[in-house]
Amino acid sequence: MSESLFSQSTGMFIAETHTDAVTWFFSVDKFLVEGKTKYQQYQIVDMPTFGKTLFLDYKIQSSLLDEYVYHESMVQPAMTLHPHPKKVLVCGGGEGATLWQALQHNTVEHVDMVDLDEELIDMVKVHMKEWHHDCFDDPRATLVHQDARKWVEDHKGANYDVILSDLPGPIEGGPALYLYTEEYFRHISEALSEDGVFVLQSGACNETYPYLFAAVHKTLESLGDSFAYVRGYYGLVTTFQMPWGFIIASKKHDPLELDVQAIAQRLQERGVKNRYYTPRFHHAMFTLPEYMHKAIEEHGRVLTDDKPFLWTA
Repeated sequence: MSESLFSQSTGMFIAETHTDAVTWFFSVDKFLVEGKTKYQQYQIVDMPTFGKTLFLDYKIQSSLLDEYVYHESMVQPAMTLHPHPKKVLVCGGGEGATLWQALQHNTVEHVDMVDLDEELIDMVKVHMKEWHHDCFDDPRATLVHQDARKWVEDHKGANYDVILSDLPGPIEGGPALYLYTEEYFRHISEALSEDGVFVLQSGACNETYPYLFAAVHKTLESLGDSFAYVRGYYGLVTTFQMPWGFIIASKKHDPLELDVQAIAQRLQERGVKNRYYTPRFHHAMFTLPEYMHKAIEEHGRVLTDDKPFLWTA
């Protein structure tokens, strides 16, 4: 396998362990940028097929091949669901692509992007323009370097129409461990408008590691006094070698009630042109396979600050 994998490359590769059963080897043509911030290591490499690709702590984050699949999945269903999103909060979203996707909606008047790692953002601004398209300079955008949870706690009553939580997984010692808990989700609800929509990336949506998705889904379902609708969906992200899960928690609007015509009209009126999330594909994304429904029932649990989820894959 090694011989055929590297016969036409530099012989460099990055190995990423997904679970005890699976390790992926990514062939690398060239290391473009490498460094370390206060919080994490970063590598930008050029890879066959994937093109320019970001790794954090040697774990793949996104590539030019299909970053649009991840980021449209992350942003567009929630933004389209809200009938008139004016004020938006992005939690995390280091590459800037989540911010850029939100700003595509011409209804948006202001977006706060809160990301802890200022050094990483400074690097991204220079080396990942294909992701953010210089949207950090958009007058509607404000970039804040702060812990996302503290920001949300301090902005009760801020009346955000949409909150997009594009954060790292909850690993031990990581900055996002308490950004997947019941307490955090209650703070989110209090920062949303009366018909606000919340969405977060929720980890793998496959049979090898459905546990984070299942637990987050169950936690949001337990907050019926805060969110009327909790709907899981997924995007087919080739860069991650698997479908990737997202969950919408909405106070008034049900994504399953949006029809093709309404989605098409909203996207057209707002000047949004997508490559992955389209009116025709909307309901397919929200049709979870049976193994994920089973995972929610068997592995779902309410996450709290005392008993958070710890990603062990």
